[in-house]
Amino acid sequence: MRRISTCLAVLGLAVLGLSATAAAAPTITLKAKAVPIPGFPHTGDILGAGAALQAEYTISGTEYGGFPAPLRGVKFYGPAGAKLHPQGFGTCAPATIEASGAGPCPKTSKAGPVGSATGVVSFGGTEVPETVTVEPFFAPGGNLEFFANGKEPVVIEVISTGHVVNSSPPFGPTVLAEVPLVKSVTGALDASVKSIDVEVGAAYKKGKKTTYYITVPKKCPKGGFPLKSVMEFGNINNPEEPGEKAETTYKAPCPKK
Repeated sequence: MRRISTCLAVLGLAVLGLSATAAAAPTITLKAKAVPIPGFPHTGDILGAGAALQAEYTISGTEYGGFPAPLRGVKFYGPAGAKLHPQGFGTCAPATIEASGAGPCPKTSKAGPVGSATGVVSFGGTEVPETVTVEPFFAPGGNLEFFANGKEPVVIEVISTGHVVNSSPPFGPTVLAEVPLVKSVTGALDASVKSIDVEVGAAYKKGKKTTYYITVPKKCPKGGFPLKSVMEFGNINNPEEPGEKAETTYKAPCPKK
């Protein structure tokens, strides 16, 4: 009886351990840097200069059928001192993209080049990888939107809306993006995201004056620019409901010039 009790206790601890592992939040990593804006000299990783921001995410987890739970939101905290200037750029309403894709959007509404994201979609019990393009646009009200477009193995056309706010130091401009669920076939798991590579930044010239959407801070704190991101995931039992959150920080090296 003592041996049986001991075995049951060990088994119970093992089950609890497996349950804790199954419910664990995904882990995320972030790398980001200021890069030049094509066609505009003296932009990029330069103090006080206009720039585009390139952000790369990786998402790891096995709690949702062997993959990370569906991504539902992304918060990106930029460094204090960075400036955003959405005035003067064109905009493209989400309804326009929903109705006809990105084609009708004005060229002046493009907030950066086409990026990408990778993930997994399900066909019943079979999971297959898929890569989608991610195209950023300026949205009405000084906000951003990201149009994800995939063709194979399934057609994916979703818009993530990003509201821009200001945070307290050491952070500054912050983007709060909502990510819609990507449904698979009936009874199958919703799509999971495993990586994101997106770049936001644009400029326009009027007369002799050039306006940049993003301006790099004029000073860099010791150790680099502090960045932070929080990702929100759907509940593993019902992705429509809020689930776990994962947070990561990163310090972008100070510009060399």
